[in-house]
Amino acid sequence: MSASATLTPAEGGKSFTGFTKLCKGLAVILFLAHILVQLFPWAAGYLTLIPGRTIPFAWNLVTAGYVEQTIPGVIVSIVGLLLFGKVLEPLWGAKELLKFIFIVNLSTSACVFVTAIVLYYITQEESYLYTPLSGFYGVLSGLLVGIKQILPDQELNLFVLKISAKWIPSMVAFVSVVVSFFLKESMAYLPTILFGIYVSWIYLRYFQKRLEVGLRGDPSDEFSFSSFFPGFLRPILDPIASIFHKLFCGRSARSEGTGQALDGSQFPGTGSIEANRRRERGQRALEQRLAEKLAAVRSAEGKAPPSPPTQQLEDDASDKV
Repeated sequence: MSASATLTPAEGGKSFTGFTKLCKGLAVILFLAHILVQLFPWAAGYLTLIPGRTIPFAWNLVTAGYVEQTIPGVIVSIVGLLLFGKVLEPLWGAKELLKFIFIVNLSTSACVFVTAIVLYYITQEESYLYTPLSGFYGVLSGLLVGIKQILPDQELNLFVLKISAKWIPSMVAFVSVVVSFFLKESMAYLPTILFGIYVSWIYLRYFQKRLEVGLRGDPSDEFSFSSFFPGFLRPILDPIASIFHKLFCGRSARSEGTGQALDGSQFPGTGSIEANRRRERGQRALEQRLAEKLAAVRSAEGKAPPSPPTQQLEDDASDKV
């Protein structure tokens, strides 16, 4: 059974079951934060990111990501968190997923803060300093990057389109940029989405510990920066991306079992090996989840699991003899 058969909408309502405790808890936080700012609008001044007030209220860099100020925003954030978390947590573990969400949320808020300050000094428009910014979209974009890393060849059915998971973050970024030209309100979300994609890629590419394969980060070609863009752009982007690669890896010494040399480059074949292991691990986890669902359905319907074929019984009998 292929992994691509496990996440399609053909499962119907089953796609909205089996959510993890961590994601449910975070969903409750998103919901309560939304209710809080609706009942007490003044609370938004203390929880959202207002660049002109961030220096005394530094906790805004953390809290802003969990505050959705609109009903559609909180619905999209909760649904996205539950669905994406259900895919990633069994593979990463609850601790790593929580760490990823915290790092991406904090880093995205910090990047948005710096961008707003720079834009203010360039334009002298105070709206960049005092517009409340918040939302979980940066983390959602980061979770999509995580799915791209683990299940790059997974096909997702989006209405009438069938798209590989590896292109979803790129499509989200492209659509967000296009929409921002027509809807002025969407400009507030654009930096959060773009920075969410970028900082999550940096963390997964260079810093996430991968004990099962003895690597820190993901050096595979399938997860390079240029993999987010069409093939004809990669010869242009690869030299630019190599600058950041040297920045993060250039001084790191070769460590045993990491597959990386002193200059941060990987030994031949290690990238493809890591990518294959990642796909196999993701496929096994997905197939295991599907098997558990099928077993639960059979149990609910009162059907006994199918008996082993006759040939298998004969083989077992011969083994015992």
